[in-house]
Amino acid sequence: MTVYYTLTFLLLASEMATFCVLVAPLPYAVRKRLFRFFSESPIIAKIAYGLKITFIFVGILFVDALQRMWRVTAEADIAKNSGNGMHDVRADTNFAARKFYAQRNTYLTGFCLFLSLVLTRTFYIILDLIHTQEEYAKLKQDTAGTSRTNIAVDEQTKQIEELKKKLAASEAKTRDYDILKKQAAQNGVEYDRLATEYNSKTGSLSDKRKD
Repeated sequence: MTVYYTLTFLLLASEMATFCVLVAPLPYAVRKRLFRFFSESPIIAKIAYGLKITFIFVGILFVDALQRMWRVTAEADIAKNSGNGMHDVRADTNFAARKFYAQRNTYLTGFCLFLSLVLTRTFYIILDLIHTQEEYAKLKQDTAGTSRTNIAVDEQTKQIEELKKKLAASEAKTRDYDILKKQAAQNGVEYDRLATEYNSKTGSLSDKRKD
């Protein structure tokens, strides 16, 4: 295997290892720190930029390997169709080896490109999930605080209603007392008037204190 296909294999192996790390059942705090490092680190950003350029070359290798596989397959078919019933073992072995290498290179580069897409999509899905969990936790805290505030407001409202009822009862008693006071004053005035009329008719003076 040539150098660039060896590097492609190493890249595929590193992608597989990275994918296993991403989908591993890590604790939430560890996963949060890990993905924050991946998404905010300038070193990771530079590595990702270099990998994008690398995947362009891998794509070129994939197209070249695909063309070679088609060409070898076509040459093998032509050799079989044009044969006169006698086959050369060395030629057949050569065609089989070339076909095997072409298919191997095609699958290697193809899986490398495919896994890069899967890895990128998985990373952003998990990152969105972490952000959603953070927003949910924040919303839960806000909701709990709002609930406690609403409970306190309800208790204050009940206390205010009770105080209003007590105040209304006190005002009603005060009005009753004022009414009784007015009635007592009116009765006193009426009693004085009647006593005065009685005394004027009988010709005697009325002592209010004795009366």
